[in-house]
Amino acid sequence: MSAGLPWQPLAMSAVELIGLATTLSLLAGWRLYLCVFATGLAMQLGWLELPEHLNGLVVLANPWVIGAAGIGLVAEFLADKVAWVDSVWDAVHTFVRPLGGALLALAVVDPGDPVWQLVALLLGGGAAFLAHGAKAGARAVVNTSPEPFSNIAVSSLEDIVTGGLLALAFAFPAAAVVIALLLLAVVIALVLLLRQLVAWIRRRQPAPRQTAGR
Repeated sequence: MSAGLPWQPLAMSAVELIGLATTLSLLAGWRLYLCVFATGLAMQLGWLELPEHLNGLVVLANPWVIGAAGIGLVAEFLADKVAWVDSVWDAVHTFVRPLGGALLALAVVDPGDPVWQLVALLLGGGAAFLAHGAKAGARAVVNTSPEPFSNIAVSSLEDIVTGGLLALAFAFPAAAVVIALLLLAVVIALVLLLRQLVAWIRRRQPAPRQTAGR
């Protein structure tokens, strides 16, 4: 194992595995390519040594996978900084991110337990879809701002938060449970806030005028 890592590859508890799988899925709903690229590169360079429970993630260290994720990462990084282009990008990835989140969650659980695999696949895909929906909706609201700086600031914040939480979850699996709960709370809060915003906009729209004589 590489020196300097703050943790040892010990066996994870079921709660830690669920927390890590949920964290990966939720973050994939925001930045799928960043999750795949950062995890694969860290393993390739020896910065991250996964325990036996997470051997399913070793495929991410394949140079072809890292290269493909890197291309997607650069494309997403640029597209996500341009107003409305980011919304088009989000629309295209409506099915890609949930699928990627489901596969990342699937790679975390025990491959010898089909029940846990099915649970991880369903919950991972659902978590990624929920995070993706919250992100896409929030960015659509930000795009209504006439100046471009708010869009760039929000996108950059997403990059920093995703990378930081991903590194923290891998370095300290016990913290992944807390991270997953916090992310889930943020995502649900965003969804509820967006729902209230849409309802408020509808109430402010003038009622259609009736034609005279009717």
